[in-house]
Amino acid sequence: MPTRHLTADEVRDAERASGHLLTDGTLMRRAAHGVAQVVAGELRSTGGCYGRSVGVVVGAGDNGGDALFAAADLARRGVATHAVLLAPDKAHPAGLSAFRAAGGRVGDQLPDGLDVVIDGVVGIGGRGPLRPAAAEVFDALGPETTIVAVDLPSGVDADTGEVHTPAVRADITVTFGFPRRAHLLAAPVCGRVVVVDIGIGDPAGEFDGSSKTVSPQLFSYSDEDIDWPLPGPGDDKYTQGVVGIIAGSHRYPGAAILATGAAVTATSGMTRYVGSAHAEVVAHFPEVVAAPDLADAGRVQAWVVGPGMGTDDAALTTLRTVLDTDLPVLLDADALTVVAEHPELVARRAAPTLLTPHAGEFARLTGAGVGADRLAAVADLASRWSLTVLLKGRITLIAEPSGRVVGNDAGSSWAATAGAGDVLSGIAGSLLAAGRSPQEAGAAAARVHARAAELASCGAPIGASALLGALRPAIREFTAPRGRTRTGTPRSSR
Repeated sequence: MPTRHLTADEVRDAERASGHLLTDGTLMRRAAHGVAQVVAGELRSTGGCYGRSVGVVVGAGDNGGDALFAAADLARRGVATHAVLLAPDKAHPAGLSAFRAAGGRVGDQLPDGLDVVIDGVVGIGGRGPLRPAAAEVFDALGPETTIVAVDLPSGVDADTGEVHTPAVRADITVTFGFPRRAHLLAAPVCGRVVVVDIGIGDPAGEFDGSSKTVSPQLFSYSDEDIDWPLPGPGDDKYTQGVVGIIAGSHRYPGAAILATGAAVTATSGMTRYVGSAHAEVVAHFPEVVAAPDLADAGRVQAWVVGPGMGTDDAALTTLRTVLDTDLPVLLDADALTVVAEHPELVARRAAPTLLTPHAGEFARLTGAGVGADRLAAVADLASRWSLTVLLKGRITLIAEPSGRVVGNDAGSSWAATAGAGDVLSGIAGSLLAAGRSPQEAGAAAARVHARAAELASCGAPIGASALLGALRPAIREFTAPRGRTRTGTPRSSR
């Protein structure tokens, strides 16, 4: 099941709905114990708890209380604990009392050489960057110190994921009950996210997509949520999906080769190509059925249009012809430039339509930049234009008109290379042809695309050709028996 990421208000509603668990301090004690368990686990992985040292940076309110109670728990395990109180007169009284009673020390600065520092400055209610006093404490930490954030790294907006300057960059973030939006939207600064069950329920229930929502709802997929299409005993090349690619040119064949090659790799059905790079495409992939003109293309079940096709009158005519069909269509690159000038091409389209812009193309489509709230921006465009929008980035967001958004953290930026978007388009287009919805196609394509980049890079820069070459082994991991790859390595070990 996809994981839903809650807003700050939804988290507060869930806590209030717990009744006495909130009012009698049970939730705080459970949260603090969860933080202490995670920190203790980190210490045990590098030699044990006794005699180790942990610092706590404490702000006002309950987030600081969680951190102080966690540090008190660790002190009782033989850990030397030190705290800096950023607002001494506003520190959580019971937490501070427990910390001192357990032998914790309070000072104006943290000592050198700490094994772990707990960020308890602000939680989901925090706004804006770290204040100077807090930033000074974190700036003084050595690179060997592990930072564990309570709920969220301080300086990160809980709902938009905006990372202010300065902000804490955590190695581990411990949160409670359910992941927050920022854990996905600001994943690079959250580190490993650990969700601790403290006994609260989901206040919003299931999202059925039956009506448009004022606020989008954000989900993420695990590897196990990806259902890659595989041929069955009754399938043939037509029943598995025929995807058509309109991309590139004889003069600039690269986009055509990359997008078509990705489609060939991602599907066991058929790939057709239309364009003046037909000879170059067939030379690389002889299984492709290629034609120079759209009239000779043959039947397809989905179209990918745009990478390297140009933006002239001929491109406009081709795009209008394709969009006048009732077939699923993915629009990328040059096609997005044309649509930005002629939004009427997609404004009333009833058939499945997927736009795949990067930030610059998104700005052309909307007349404004993405801004700090990427989630709201992509959801707004999908709603206003009544289609699906995949906003590319380290955190890819795929929004439906209903307000349902699926996000994928690539885990790195190795795929930020010329031509990688062409590969993504070919993958997603093949999934559209196989019958997947635009959001399912986009989410699955983004996930396998990220995995291919990881396999191709091995820690070094890559080009799109290398990414394409790693696509087949990446897909193999998603078609293996659930929980294991073809080599027998559990996915959870990656």
